[in-house]
Amino acid sequence: MSKAKVYLIPNFLGNEVSVDRSFPKENRDIVESISHFAVENLKDSRRFLIRIGLKNKIDESEFYSLDKRSTDEDVLLILSALQEGNSVGIISDAGCPGVADPGSILVAEAHRQGFTVIPLIGPSSILLALMASGFNGQSFAFKGYLHREKAIRSKELKEMEMLSKKEGQTQIFMETPYRNEALWADLMQVLNPNTKLCVAANITCPNEFIRTSSISEWRKSKKENLNKIPTIFVLST
Repeated sequence: MSKAKVYLIPNFLGNEVSVDRSFPKENRDIVESISHFAVENLKDSRRFLIRIGLKNKIDESEFYSLDKRSTDEDVLLILSALQEGNSVGIISDAGCPGVADPGSILVAEAHRQGFTVIPLIGPSSILLALMASGFNGQSFAFKGYLHREKAIRSKELKEMEMLSKKEGQTQIFMETPYRNEALWADLMQVLNPNTKLCVAANITCPNEFIRTSSISEWRKSKKENLNKIPTIFVLST
């Protein structure tokens, strides 16, 4: 078996996040040893390397695009680097690779071909939001991005609410930041007043906002501005 490995490298959750708080030195040492990277966004990945003090890696490394538009041929190209004995680091545009992230397609194929896959410690907005919500952490489901059409999205919200009530299962979901306002309107309109909702925005950033309240309490309070702000929503009945 090749000694080449696939490293899952968590990226920061915001531009103002403290490097020391979110990225252990051991991670930096591993990144420094890698010269091949599969990245969701090249610009963000270069910025990431600069932030952890590895600007020199930008010119010294090979970068492969790995996003939702990547083809089987793109994945095979990255795998060829592994087959040649080069370890590959997967860098998401934010948070952990492979979670609501196209990096999973490379990880799955790496497993099939017998390469070692190593996840590195780092910030996960999903897990951090669950931890801070006060909801059931024994049984939970991450639903990812909801549907962009209002009618279907509203149906999804009701289904999550019913599932939480029936199974006691915490429901976690998110939205593309520029559609947060539309999602918020649906949450206030569709959900039961007694349903509890945790809103976790700008997690780990200096202006982090995390609050859990019932829908009735949210309706009465001053609305937070979530437009274009990375946010995780956590629901429980």
